[in-house]
Amino acid sequence: MRFTITAFVSLLLAAHATAADKPNIVLIMADDFGYECVGCNGGAYKTPNLDALAASGVRFTHAYATPLCTPSRVQLMTGRYNFRNYVTFGQLDLKEKTFAHVLKAAGYSTFIAGKWQLAGGLKGPNDAGFDEYCLWQIFEQNKGSRYAAPKLHANGKLLEGLGKKYGPDVFEEYIEDFISRNKDKPFLVYWPMVLTHSPFEPTPDSKPDAKPGPATFPDMVAYTDKLVGKLVAHLEKLKLRENTLILFLGDNGTGKPITSKLNGKDVKGDKGNTTTLGTHVPLIASWPGTHPQPPPIREGARGRVCADLIDFTDMLPTLAAVAGAELPRGVTLDGRSFLPQVKGEKGNPREWIFCHYEPRHGKNTAKVRYAQDTRFKLYNDGRMFDLEKDPLEQKPLPVKDARDPDREKLKAVLDKFEKEAPFGK
Repeated sequence: MRFTITAFVSLLLAAHATAADKPNIVLIMADDFGYECVGCNGGAYKTPNLDALAASGVRFTHAYATPLCTPSRVQLMTGRYNFRNYVTFGQLDLKEKTFAHVLKAAGYSTFIAGKWQLAGGLKGPNDAGFDEYCLWQIFEQNKGSRYAAPKLHANGKLLEGLGKKYGPDVFEEYIEDFISRNKDKPFLVYWPMVLTHSPFEPTPDSKPDAKPGPATFPDMVAYTDKLVGKLVAHLEKLKLRENTLILFLGDNGTGKPITSKLNGKDVKGDKGNTTTLGTHVPLIASWPGTHPQPPPIREGARGRVCADLIDFTDMLPTLAAVAGAELPRGVTLDGRSFLPQVKGEKGNPREWIFCHYEPRHGKNTAKVRYAQDTRFKLYNDGRMFDLEKDPLEQKPLPVKDARDPDREKLKAVLDKFEKEAPFGK
């Protein structure tokens, strides 16, 4: 009997050690935050904390979302293109398996804070695989403010006494609390931020005379960066940073009222449209305890840079690979893991990305498909653009002047998905 008990205890200890060795994962997604919003990407905004993450990790220069928030969120969480599972704007099909389900099955505690916008009522986040939550826009009707005096729900209850609170601060505080309570076991934190989406409002750090409007956008970017820095500091305080992968990205391009600078040139946000400025987003990965370190951080350092194509469907298989988790069975996944690239390895880079964009949102009745690589983009209607020479997609390439191998490569992608799911149906 003593041997049996000893063996049992040994198995328990081994299981605990295995769980403790699993890396923690923090996935942060800023709202309406295009590629140009990060300083180390060549943007003019001051983002020292994001720049530091990039300097300690890897910065991806070709990550692409869909042009609008709900389609991007559904694709990100499920690893599947929208034609497979998209219901309508503001809704997630809760029959779908998300990365939270995948990591929870692998022994992770799971938490989401920030913007929900995926329906399902007070149990929707739990049904989507999250053990706990603190969220805005649980209900589409009477959703209230996300910023000053926010209307937020946490774990099935409306939070009271937030009249003097700033919503983004509340989310960050809840995340810190969750991490502190789960520091001895592997955890997933998904932080779909409410910043920097309109309404453009002053932040707690804005000047006293600041007024609502696009002029406050730099303050909102700065506050986004500040909150990321606070979370990183909390992980360091708990001695969790070395074993925590932090991923930061945007959900689509910057809002149309915002004009920014990228490498010294003016760029106008194009959220909602399928142009590069509507879909090109920042992606930073930092995991100090795992990937090779770049040269010592210095002012202006940009860390390692990876030009591989990244599709939002790639997030679920990447998180599963990090956690050593099993992928969902019985469903078609469209993504591939970019964990090797995070580690500084070659991996299996994409040759193309695909987008089926059908937001079903108010007056936005768009229905379009396209495939692209790092230079060329081909729409289902035959229009093709050279993104290096024509990033605003103003002049389609004549068929006779297009590089036929590039057109044929992207056409084969469109044909593949047309055969699988005809565009007109």
